[in-house]
Amino acid sequence: MLNCIVEALALAGTLLPLVVALPLMGALAIGARLVAGVHGDDSEPATAGLARGAGLASLLLLAALSVGSFAATAKGTQAFGEWFAAPGFAVNLSFASDTQSLLLALVVAFLGWVTLVFSTNYLHREAGFHRFFLAMCLFLAGMQLIVLSGNAVLGFIGWELCGLSSWLLIGFSDERPLATGNALFAFLANRIGDAGFLLAIGLAYWWVGSAEWSAIASGSLPETVKARMLALGLVTAALAKSAQLPFTPWIARALEGPTPSSAVFYGAVMVHAGVILLIRIEPLLLQVPDMMIALAFAGLATAVYGWLCGRVQSDVKSALVYATVMQVGLMVAACGFGWFEFAAWHLALHALWRGYQFLMAPSYLLLAPRPASLPPSLTQNVPLYTAVLQGFWLDRLARGLLLRPTLSLGHDMRRLDDRVIDRLLGVPQESHRGLAMSGNGVAGRALTVLSEWLQLVEDRLVLQSGGGAMTRGLRRVGDAIRVLEGLLEEPRYLMLMVMATFAVIL
Repeated sequence: MLNCIVEALALAGTLLPLVVALPLMGALAIGARLVAGVHGDDSEPATAGLARGAGLASLLLLAALSVGSFAATAKGTQAFGEWFAAPGFAVNLSFASDTQSLLLALVVAFLGWVTLVFSTNYLHREAGFHRFFLAMCLFLAGMQLIVLSGNAVLGFIGWELCGLSSWLLIGFSDERPLATGNALFAFLANRIGDAGFLLAIGLAYWWVGSAEWSAIASGSLPETVKARMLALGLVTAALAKSAQLPFTPWIARALEGPTPSSAVFYGAVMVHAGVILLIRIEPLLLQVPDMMIALAFAGLATAVYGWLCGRVQSDVKSALVYATVMQVGLMVAACGFGWFEFAAWHLALHALWRGYQFLMAPSYLLLAPRPASLPPSLTQNVPLYTAVLQGFWLDRLARGLLLRPTLSLGHDMRRLDDRVIDRLLGVPQESHRGLAMSGNGVAGRALTVLSEWLQLVEDRLVLQSGGGAMTRGLRRVGDAIRVLEGLLEEPRYLMLMVMATFAVIL
């Protein structure tokens, strides 16, 4: 009988990719319903049922796999084929099946399923009901890839799925400029960490010859400089995703989304993704002690920052998120001190407790009739109290360095499109004849005649339908620019540009 159970658990180990595939299939099914134009109260149970069913199936499968890992039927990493390959470059469909990874994935699946059940009634009759469950399924798939991926490439895909779903849910109320602005801010802040992750993947293939976590974290790099550069990219990604200093300001803005998504993203699950990454690369970090010292310093500084900022918050969600920042900072500091197993236990327990607290946040408004009093040591120190109220001005600094330049770049690209590309393509423009110049004297009349002549040339040679040689040539140039613009918008070319920028810097 025992042998049959062990064999069944071993067979379940071959279904490990389904842990990721089931939420993805739920997202596809909900997306198909959205395309079909479902709406109204009657359509909500089916959408919520698809999401809950996918989450529950993933949870039960992970429970079986976790029992199998204790029975020693699943160890290390399992490869399920090759995704794609080129000379000197290969990406395997490999998944981690060790006990620690499976237990962390079980915690993620449990919290995700509980949040989906809670959200069914909480979001009843919300305009974006179906969008919410679609994004939640994408998030669960991405988070399971982060926890269970056997290589950095699959881990990065999960990293980006979590970032995409986070952006979608922060801007859930897309009719409000504040929500969309906060979503953009969080998206941009996390792209810095993504650039570090991409750099690490490129360096791993260059120096190690593989992106498998077992190869990256083997501690076998012959040069400390190479190990330090590889660790730097992954540590940057971890600090950004887990909202550690100097990336902390984005997480307070992320609370703009619905409470259930705040619970599972920034209280219980996604905020711990950086710590999971640090635990994954433990042997690599042990090879570069100075990087661990920096981690300990960043974690302790973030813990103090989170504690101070949390003491002056006037709403429940903000107080909880700064408490989360403080606890995650302690986990990062534990990794810096070399206490990786302690950090893993801290992570699991904190995720369960904080998820419960976030889901209870609406009830705390009734349970706490008045705000907590501030400690006199803080209120009597006016400079410190002012700095804490302003979040040490990190948010303002981040707006100046990230948000404003990006928005300015977007406006510049829009003007380029309107004033150059559209005119080269012959897109009809508003007439400017009403703004024609008029002047007095010889100089004024000469400028008027010149402007009318230039307008005539533009009308006859550039914008005339049918076009001559000049028009055809300009259209070819415009088509080329349009193609280039389209290429630059594709993720693979953006990734290439990021890698090229890092190559130039290095």
